[in-house]
Amino acid sequence: MSNVIKNIILVVVFVVCLILIITGQKSISPSGLAMELAGLAGLLILLFLYNKKYR
Repeated sequence: MSNVIKNIILVVVFVVCLILIITGQKSISPSGLAMELAGLAGLLILLFLYNKKYR
């Protein structure tokens, strides 16, 4: 897979994770909390993948 396609996929996943966090904050319920945690997990996975290159 080329770097351009890989970077586009990572940016899309980043935006989706941010949307999950923002919409999860707006709804105060257990499902909102689950959306926030899913978004946070996604951001942590992206951070792990980024840092893996520089290990």
